Amino acid sequence: MGMLRWLRWGVACVACIAFLVGCASTESKTPVERHGALRVEGTFLLNEQGKKIQLRGISSHGLQWYGRYANKAVLQWLRDDWHIDVWRAALYLTEGGYIQNRALKQRVIDSIEAARDLGLYVVVDWHVLREGTPQAYKKDALEFFTEIAATYGHLPNLIYEICNEPNGKDVTWSGVIKPYAEEVIARIRQYDPDNLIIVGTPTWSQDVDVAAEDPITGWSNIMYTLHFYAGSHGKELRDKAERALAKGLPIFVTEWGTTLASGHEGPFIKESEEWLSFLKRHSISWINWSLNNKGEDSGLLVYNADREGKGTWKEEDLSPSGKFIRKILRKRP
Repeated sequence: MGMLRWLRWGVACVACIAFLVGCASTESKTPVERHGALRVEGTFLLNEQGKKIQLRGISSHGLQWYGRYANKAVLQWLRDDWHIDVWRAALYLTEGGYIQNRALKQRVIDSIEAARDLGLYVVVDWHVLREGTPQAYKKDALEFFTEIAATYGHLPNLIYEICNEPNGKDVTWSGVIKPYAEEVIARIRQYDPDNLIIVGTPTWSQDVDVAAEDPITGWSNIMYTLHFYAGSHGKELRDKAERALAKGLPIFVTEWGTTLASGHEGPFIKESEEWLSFLKRHSISWINWSLNNKGEDSGLLVYNADREGKGTWKEEDLSPSGKFIRKILRKRP
């Protein structure tokens, strides 16, 4: 009888050790090693094994202003200390952005190559904002995404965000945004048949319910953008998201903030937690806005912290929003 107990204890110990080794092995893997190539099924993002996943990460601010953070050292710190899965490189078009300064493309390339080396997913964000309509620089978008897809489309970690926040009363989904998206998607798919493509929606990427009435067809692995700021947007916007999900529209929150939509005031912790619970419940991936040190409340760093872009931030380098987001990211969903 005693021998039987010892045998059972030994089997239990071996099983326990195997479990712990397995956990350690999983934790030591990078996000891309864990999940591989992504695909969309219904409203869910799936990994290579067909498991539902929720990516969580950080967005740059405009690369023309804060491109110094788009480097391997910072992304490695965000991966290892903050536990991000995904980095978003925000390529503004105007306000000193890509249309005026083509050299900014190198900041996107730096982001892609650092993410590849570090095993992070990377969102290439064509940051439509002040110009309102994505049609304004469609020719440039087609050329840009052709080059990115042709050069990097073979990587499993590349994600395309083809129009950040379309806006304006005449910038409709069916008349303006969808036709633009169809052209850009067709161009990307010539070189990259599989990687995730995320499409902006009307009214600063809030009208996902409108896109759900007339979704893009003919291609797989397409998702739609929802943006919110916890101090400005609440139940009404979540209700729009619920309606879109009910119609089968897959959503990816490529930008959200803990503040008002202006980037000021807050952080609104309770409201942010409400949103995070909603996103977790629906397995919706999210990216927080943004990594900058200009002193705005939605920025992750305090004013003038890390002016060189080195990472390795101390607690005193982080804004209240930065401390909150780091804490959330370090908890596995």
